[in-house]
Amino acid sequence: MKKLVVLVLSIVLLPFLHAQQPQQQRERREDEQPPNPELQREEVTNLELETARAIQHNNGTFFRRVYSEDFAGTLSHGQPVDKTAFIRVVEDRSFQYEFFNASDIKVRLFQDVAVTTSLWTSKAIVKGQHVSMQMRTMHVYVSSPRGWKAIGGQITNLPPDTAHPL
Repeated sequence: MKKLVVLVLSIVLLPFLHAQQPQQQRERREDEQPPNPELQREEVTNLELETARAIQHNNGTFFRRVYSEDFAGTLSHGQPVDKTAFIRVVEDRSFQYEFFNASDIKVRLFQDVAVTTSLWTSKAIVKGQHVSMQMRTMHVYVSSPRGWKAIGGQITNLPPDTAHPL
């Protein structure tokens, strides 16, 4: 009999217990400080600048840390890449960069998502030839407990179009 009473009370009270839980969670969230959008923009802008620096030095370490395991991107000539393939391209020493810069960086925030656009300008030596190029980029970042993670990217060559692995 006691078991039946407990079961009936559980069934009757269960919806009320669940209804209170989201309210308690809302109250906790309201107590927390909202993210500072300017600080978030600065963090993501710094990631874009670090991206350019890592490419200039053919250094894949940055991308291992910041790019998510399920990163999906498209290189300047339409080649799809995942995180591993992108790092392979970055670490390819056949491109020796004399200069690689990210400028005109714009960051748009959508809750826990940031979308960036920027202009990449570079000078490199490829197979003994000096090559200059400009590319427009777009990256998508998601805020995680370990900081911003890049989940997607697109690179587009600007004219004059030259052969470039990125």
